[in-house]
Amino acid sequence: MTDAFSHPWTCFDVSLDSGVAHIQLKRPEAMNSMIREFWNELPMIVRDIDHNARARAIVISSTGKHFSAGMDLAVFGGGGSTSQNQVQDRHINAEQQRHHIHWLQDCFGCLDDARIPVIVAIQGGCIGGAVDMTSACDIRYASADAFFCIQEINIGMTADVGTFPRLCKLIPEGWVREMAYTGRRMPAQKAKEIGWVNDVFDTHEECVAHALATAKEIASKAPLAVTGSKVMINYARDHSLKDGLDYIAVWQTGMFSGAHMGEAFKARAEKRDPVWQDLQPLRNEM
Repeated sequence: MTDAFSHPWTCFDVSLDSGVAHIQLKRPEAMNSMIREFWNELPMIVRDIDHNARARAIVISSTGKHFSAGMDLAVFGGGGSTSQNQVQDRHINAEQQRHHIHWLQDCFGCLDDARIPVIVAIQGGCIGGAVDMTSACDIRYASADAFFCIQEINIGMTADVGTFPRLCKLIPEGWVREMAYTGRRMPAQKAKEIGWVNDVFDTHEECVAHALATAKEIASKAPLAVTGSKVMINYARDHSLKDGLDYIAVWQTGMFSGAHMGEAFKARAEKRDPVWQDLQPLRNEM
C-alpha cells in the first residue's frame, strides 16, 4: 500500500506534523510545471492521506519563484496531428479525449472531495492549470508577489480542468469573464479584494507559516465536525437553499455526536485541549 509520506515522489515532498500533511511542489527549476508524473502523483498522495485518515488537514505549498506555470504541454501528447486516419476517426478520438479531460478534472477533484480541509499557499505565478488546482482547495492564501492568470486563452484554448465551474462560485462572474477572455494577470491584492484569496502576506515564508498555523488550528477541532462542515459547505455551493437545509438536517440526524460536544465542554472546564478520535480509514474492499 502506498504511503504518501515515505514514497519517493517526482513532483512533491510530503511531510506530517501535528496532524497536518504538508504537500510541497518541488520542481522550482521548471517553475513547478505539471508534467505527466504530477497528474498521477497528486491524487495518489491526497487520496492516500484522506482515505487512510493520516492527517486532519492538508497544506499545499510550492518552492522557488513561482507556485506553478501550469500544465506542461507534453501532457497533451501529440495533439494537432492531421493524419488521414485521425481525420476519419475524429469523433472516435473526441470521445476518448472527453474521458481524458474527465481524468484530468478528477486529479484536482480529489482536493474538493477530500474529507479534510485543503489549504494552499501561493507565491509568484499561479498560471493555467494552477488556477484550476488552487480553485479546488478550501482556503487560499497568497504572498504579495503572487498573480493569477487564466493562461489557456493565450495559447488558443478554453480552460477545461475546473477553472470556470469553481471560479464562478468564488468570485464575481465579471472578473472570471475578463480574465478568461483577455488572459490578463490578476495581482494578489486584487484577488483578495474580490474574495479569491483569504489573505495576502509580505513574503512566501509568512504565507506558508500562516497556512500551516491555520491547518494546525483546524486539526485541533473535532474531525467529524470539520468534515461535516466541509460536506455541508460543498453541498450548499452545488444545491439550492432548500436542499442544503434538508441535507444538514439529515446529516445531523445521523452523525451529530453528543459525546463530542460533551468533550468540548469538559475540556474547556478542565482548561485542557480536547481529545478527539480521528476519522476512520475508508474501506475500499470487502
